[in-house]
Amino acid sequence: MPVLHNRISNEELKRRLYEETEARKTVSFYKYFSIAQPESFRDELYQKLYALKVFGRIYIAQEGINAQISVPESNYEQFVETLYHAAPELNGIRMNIAVEDDGKSFWVLKIKVRPKIVADGIDDKNFNPSDTGVYLKAKEFNDLTAQPNTIVVDMRNHYEYEVGHFENAIEIPSDTFREQLPMAVKMLEEHKDKNIVMYCTGGIRCEKASAFMKYSGFQNVFHVEGGIIEYARKAKEQQLPNKFIGKNFVFDDRLGERISDDIIAQCHQCGAPCDDHTNCKNDGCHLLFIQCPTCAEKYEGCCSEDCKVEKNTPTEQQRINRAGRENGMKIFNKSKDHPLRKHRDAWAAERKSNS
Repeated sequence: MPVLHNRISNEELKRRLYEETEARKTVSFYKYFSIAQPESFRDELYQKLYALKVFGRIYIAQEGINAQISVPESNYEQFVETLYHAAPELNGIRMNIAVEDDGKSFWVLKIKVRPKIVADGIDDKNFNPSDTGVYLKAKEFNDLTAQPNTIVVDMRNHYEYEVGHFENAIEIPSDTFREQLPMAVKMLEEHKDKNIVMYCTGGIRCEKASAFMKYSGFQNVFHVEGGIIEYARKAKEQQLPNKFIGKNFVFDDRLGERISDDIIAQCHQCGAPCDDHTNCKNDGCHLLFIQCPTCAEKYEGCCSEDCKVEKNTPTEQQRINRAGRENGMKIFNKSKDHPLRKHRDAWAAERKSNS
């Protein structure tokens, strides 16, 4: 039985990736369909994709598959054929190809079995995620959202919305998708007679959200086919007006791809116009936040002076400092208290006094 997980260090894998000379494609895809034995499906798929030098992360559940990967261009067609043969439901699956891409988005293949491909908090067995709203292609989206009785709803997290979103889109202010679903129903309760257009990064969240809205009694529900990624690609190909403002946050090493030249966010430390996400360079923090080049230099890529100091302490002392800390993903939320707010406010006051 071949090894079905990676045994090489991340440093070595990254080195190998950047030594590659062949171009790669960064692709995302998903499909809601029934998988009777997710573990067996996972094992077989891992072996085949590993042989094709596919990198990225793929989630498998009884409700379907969700993936963000990169693949060498010479292996792309064989990769697509492999998916088609893995399950009949994947025949003809839409591939969302990255708009901005150097192919260096992933350096290892991880395929995990999960209870759901999108955690939604829905326990009702009567809910059918495949009973979705109407797909909208790029031109259809532009046409429908120009109508006054249409509401555009962003089904992504706050930090994604912050750096880019569709014109006039409303934010569902929550940290998780499972919290957003009932919140969206409540926020839109008085607008059941209007067209509700939902969108997300690649389509997987807004598709399930559209199904939940229909399940909750909404009739005129739509969602953007392929999400922002596919919309941006088609709008460019067809020379359509681009209704997306700013940057599209993506869940790989790039942390974002430029859709329009607009910068609508601010550095979380000084308030300067900026939409570049980064992770705090302190290994005991790794907070996801927005940082401009000036602050990156001042804080050495860290989110605070304290993290800068800790980053520069001896390695053994860093380990002692990190003992007992939670290791979950940490994300700066500008609407909540955080030391970053103090740094930002203090620096803003300093800039004002010097002006």
